[in-house]
Amino acid sequence: MRNICVVTGTRAEYGLLSRLMRIIEDSPKARLQVIVTNMHLSSRFGNTYREIEADGFTIDYKIPIIDDSEDDNAVTTVKSMARALDGFADAYNVLKPDLIVLLGDRYEILAAAASALIERIPIAHIHGGEITEGAYDDAIRHSITKMSHLHFTSTERYRERVIQLGESPERVFNVGSLGVENIKMLRLMDKETIEKELGFAIDRDTILVTYHPVTLGNRTAEESIADFISVLDERKDLRVIFTMPNSDTGGRVIEEKINQFVSRNAGRSKAFKSLGALRYLSVMRNVAAVVGNSSSGLIEAPSFHIPTLNIGERQNGRISAGSVYDCASDRQSVQIGLRKILSEEFRRNALSTENPYEKVDTAAEIFKVISSYPLEQLGQKHFYDIREW
Repeated sequence: MRNICVVTGTRAEYGLLSRLMRIIEDSPKARLQVIVTNMHLSSRFGNTYREIEADGFTIDYKIPIIDDSEDDNAVTTVKSMARALDGFADAYNVLKPDLIVLLGDRYEILAAAASALIERIPIAHIHGGEITEGAYDDAIRHSITKMSHLHFTSTERYRERVIQLGESPERVFNVGSLGVENIKMLRLMDKETIEKELGFAIDRDTILVTYHPVTLGNRTAEESIADFISVLDERKDLRVIFTMPNSDTGGRVIEEKINQFVSRNAGRSKAFKSLGALRYLSVMRNVAAVVGNSSSGLIEAPSFHIPTLNIGERQNGRISAGSVYDCASDRQSVQIGLRKILSEEFRRNALSTENPYEKVDTAAEIFKVISSYPLEQLGQKHFYDIREW
């Protein structure tokens, strides 16, 4: 039996991985191991490890890396990475996994990959090959690709990019997005049920907002969120559901501005540390639009045929559907962007959009490979050289 270890550090990432985790757990061919870290173990972010346990999964190892009392800056982020490296060294030594499964591009996932590389544990990486030029996640993602052995991309273009990075084509699989598959597989709540769950009414002018720091942007988090909130203040016709930002540098100031807005506009807004995958997708299905700079606006939202306003530089370079409208993060650009996506014409166009991240059997295809690929072939990698003739 193969020990397959899944690492998760955020609520969104766990939501994407949960179906794959269930398939691993239910298979007689594999034993699921779960390591949780970062935001899952922070009271500031809702102690979301409890959601994993509530879903019936056993957490095999916890690696706390955030000190909720520390300032929010680049130094504390690097210190969190150092704690993560130390924790993963111990976790792998105790659990003895045969294969590590990592998703995405966050700094704690970089630490998980680096530890596995040194301990010579093969890595399966999901969502490689993507571009997000406005965040240091972009460099982290490509670094994890170079440390990984099996690759599962969400589009064919991203598969080509992973191969361009020197990875052997026979180890790179275009499987689509786990998040898009969740939309099809989960039994989402109807409008009445999700409104009762949230204690918040959703109408045709309700937007779902997730706004993360732009860690490599030309504007500070404080500048961009201040402009965004000022637009929401003047758009009193809109009802707003916020989900809080990730644990990136600059996240605290965004949290503060959101909390201040909700305090001023309690009747038409509400903020949540974590909605969980089921509630988040159920909300998304019923709102007028998704707004902010989260990848979910580009990857999942098009499957609901609703508009997305993608603000600022964070997602620069990521493939998007016709239902996504990009704008800068300054006040005037956001004003124009909101008017655009909430227009009847744009809403109608979103109804016929096609999602470039959609494929069938995403989780099953990933499991088929990670449960059967000969591990002895995943030791020393050879750089796949694309020659220009």
